[in-house]
Amino acid sequence: MALDYAKCAKEIYETLGGRDNLVSVAHCATRLRLVTVDNDKIDMKKLEDVDGVKGVFSSNGQLQLIIGTGTVNKVYEEFLAVSGMSAATKEEVKAAAAAKQPLIKRMVKTLGDVFVPILPAIVASGLMMGLVEALGKAIPGFSDSAWYGI
Repeated sequence: MALDYAKCAKEIYETLGGRDNLVSVAHCATRLRLVTVDNDKIDMKKLEDVDGVKGVFSSNGQLQLIIGTGTVNKVYEEFLAVSGMSAATKEEVKAAAAAKQPLIKRMVKTLGDVFVPILPAIVASGLMMGLVEALGKAIPGFSDSAWYGI
């Protein structure tokens, strides 16, 4: 039996606590991504039992409903119609979810965003230092060279 996309979207919407509890909604290849005002207003057990929802979890301030490839697109369109919300991109949902997080989590995320891009350079430098040190031990004359000094 084919999934009734409109019914699935309506049940999801009703379980989320209404329009006042929704901030933003988007979807990826398999999941409906929601940012809510208060996750405590949501009946997670009832949400997991909605026909078409294969799983529910919360990650980084987003409530993510696993619906499935291809199906999520149709449920998303019906959800927008039922909720009266406008379409958002995945980046907009991430930004809305990040704004909801406590200050300390946002600060740690910012710190991570600064250091993650330079990690490959740090690892490569450490690897090169190890190789040069090994060459210095294996070839005694190498430890007197300019390469070893650098």
